[in-house]
Amino acid sequence: MGRCRDRRVSGLCDDYVQRIRRHVSVEIVEVDARSDRALVDRIGRSLGAGTRVVALDEEGRSMDSEGFARHLQQLLAAHPGLAFLVGGADGWPDGLDDRIHERLSLSPMTLPHRLARVVLVEQIYRALSIAHGEPYHR
Repeated sequence: MGRCRDRRVSGLCDDYVQRIRRHVSVEIVEVDARSDRALVDRIGRSLGAGTRVVALDEEGRSMDSEGFARHLQQLLAAHPGLAFLVGGADGWPDGLDDRIHERLSLSPMTLPHRLARVVLVEQIYRALSIAHGEPYHR
């Protein structure tokens, strides 16, 4: 949710997204809305049918990198689409709960939106590197 206006952070994300594209198709969709209802509608329009939705949440399931790599491989094999949602400062609107299939924690600490985005794309790249036996994870 929200736009990342910091070019340094966007540059880091873009670097990892390019690396991820070596393994899977990926798209970052930034969503802004004036109300919770508009936000839920906008996210709903962005997600395809059969998409597995994983919301980042500090109280969600926590995994180490190897566990996340195994989990990501299972998700990619089982679902035609996979969406990771990075929320804003106010958390997730109530109307979105029925679209969220699971919640994942990057850390028990609260992370700013832009930092959570960088950590997420780095961990996705790391997971794909682990799954493909590449040396990045060492």
